Amino acid sequence: MFTGLIEEVGTVKEIRKGGKGALLTVKCSKVLEETEIGDSIAVNGVCLTVVEMGKEHLSFFVSNETLQRSNLGELRPKTPVNLERALKLGDRLGGHIVQGHVDTTTKITGIKREGESFVFSFKLPKKYSHLLIEKGSVAVDGISLTVAGLGSDEFSVAVIPHTYENTNLKWKRAGDRVNLEFDLIGKYVERMLKVKGVPGRDTRGITPQLLL
Repeated sequence: MFTGLIEEVGTVKEIRKGGKGALLTVKCSKVLEETEIGDSIAVNGVCLTVVEMGKEHLSFFVSNETLQRSNLGELRPKTPVNLERALKLGDRLGGHIVQGHVDTTTKITGIKREGESFVFSFKLPKKYSHLLIEKGSVAVDGISLTVAGLGSDEFSVAVIPHTYENTNLKWKRAGDRVNLEFDLIGKYVERMLKVKGVPGRDTRGITPQLLL
């Protein structure tokens, strides 16, 4: 479990692809602290398990499924990536609940400067459009952001200077692909509304009428 507050921007040292996936090695420093083999780290919003460690790097095994469903398959040496260690019980939840399970990817359609801040616009995948609401939360490459604008085929987020300077957004350009994870609560509500009942149980599931 993560919060979407990026702790460090690391750089890809190596990505070695094979038949069963890839070994991703990331140069980093801060997220090495208190980290052990087997721990979870969010890399561009993707929850990965540490399989090797060095004095200045962490290595992760990335499955083919993850390479296909996220932008990790596009990583190259020296590419900046967002890093966050897993949430500890008792930590402040400064962003929102992020699982590190990417739902889909999309492309940046525009970047506009507004004063000291920036507005990033993204193509909105139609399949997931119902999971976004204005002023709701969305994780973009693992960054907890608030939806500032929402249209039929596009959405935008406002990025403050601190977030811009301390995440990989600083290096992004229009056309770049980013990982998206939609709000966990919204996905559970959608699922409960769809399930009409469980075989063998006296239940109709949650319906709109029940919520009225």
